[in-house]
Amino acid sequence: MTNKIIEDIYERKRKGIKSFVMLIDPDKFEASQAQKLYETGSFEKIDFLFVGGSLINGSSMGETILALKQYTSLPIIIFPGSNMHIDHNADAILFLSLISGRNPEFLIGQHIIAAPFLKRSSLEILSTGYMLIEGGRATTVSYISHTSPIPYDKPEVAACTAMAGEMLGMKLIYADAGSGAEKPVSTKMIQSIRKATNAPIIIGGGIRSGAIAEASLRAGADIVVIGNAIEENPELIDEIYEHVQRLNN
Repeated sequence: MTNKIIEDIYERKRKGIKSFVMLIDPDKFEASQAQKLYETGSFEKIDFLFVGGSLINGSSMGETILALKQYTSLPIIIFPGSNMHIDHNADAILFLSLISGRNPEFLIGQHIIAAPFLKRSSLEILSTGYMLIEGGRATTVSYISHTSPIPYDKPEVAACTAMAGEMLGMKLIYADAGSGAEKPVSTKMIQSIRKATNAPIIIGGGIRSGAIAEASLRAGADIVVIGNAIEENPELIDEIYEHVQRLNN
């Protein structure tokens, strides 16, 4: 295992370079889409690829990763929904601990089962404090994990949760409104998390425009993640890229 990806993320943060991530759900992805993303130049506009979801059927995780690797050399990072979502063809895995909830299975239980397999793998382990934020509708993550999200209007709770995660040694903080969220993590909450922690901050869920992505990054996020919104509007890749570039130039 190396530390190449986490070092890159920290270096980008140190330099003030914002990052754009595409989250691909294997259950909704066909191999032909990888070629289309390549032909449209989409891979050139993003910095990392997350692959995963709360529910993944069959062997689609591995098939998706291999299809993507045919067309891009971008780092492919697993975004797992359970300890079964491990594939050695990826480059890294977000080792997510659901610190916003109180279900021990998703705080540490599933991690214990996965740890021996990850130890033997070549995957880079990215220790991540994962916080589910209320985004206007119930999410699959909340249902499966039997946890309640942090209320949308409680930035101080999110800030203290992130602070605790960093003190526990987590290298990344991920605040997620969830797939298909009606509203994104608020800029006020992102600002509060930023003041509370020095770790790189990842924001996902409900980012449906370049303006929302830019507002999240300006508030203190280091990485924005877009998944479902791109499936609904492929042109969003170009729109968000332009906003991210505006901040980086």
